Amino acid sequence: MRNDLRPACAVALPAESRIASLVAGSDLADSFAITLPATATRDVLALSRCALGHPAPWVSALLAIRDAIVRPFGVKTTGDLRTASRADRIDIFRIHSVSENEVIVGEDDRHLDFRASILLRRKTDSQDELIVTTVVHCHNVPGRLYLAIILPFHRLIARAMLDGAARRGWPAA
Repeated sequence: MRNDLRPACAVALPAESRIASLVAGSDLADSFAITLPATATRDVLALSRCALGHPAPWVSALLAIRDAIVRPFGVKTTGDLRTASRADRIDIFRIHSVSENEVIVGEDDRHLDFRASILLRRKTDSQDELIVTTVVHCHNVPGRLYLAIILPFHRLIARAMLDGAARRGWPAA
């Protein structure tokens, strides 16, 4: 990451997000933000593709381990997700909606439903932020167990996605 950029950090859940209404009763709700350089595009879909579409090799390795463990239980694997319609996906993430300042991705499965928001928060001091918020609702004991196991990795991965995009360089305006 360039020295002039701060790493991603945990932030309060953004009330302006369209998934804010899903937070009540959730089993997980967290947000991580990174400051965008002035030269980066403000096209939220392009920013989302940059952040979510290029997982680090260690993240891909963790997902392969996850897939091997969950496959016997009928949980969707990353391969299952990637082979679904590519037109409405960013890597494994199904796009649910795109607006001027927010992309909502997510998936529903037997054990849990998750949504993630990639929100462009415009600021008057030109220190615009990209905020990734995740909300998870578990349906059953296996879902809660799964969430408990992946939670520490989720937090590392969420920050790593934002930091990795900053290191690679955000798409230019």
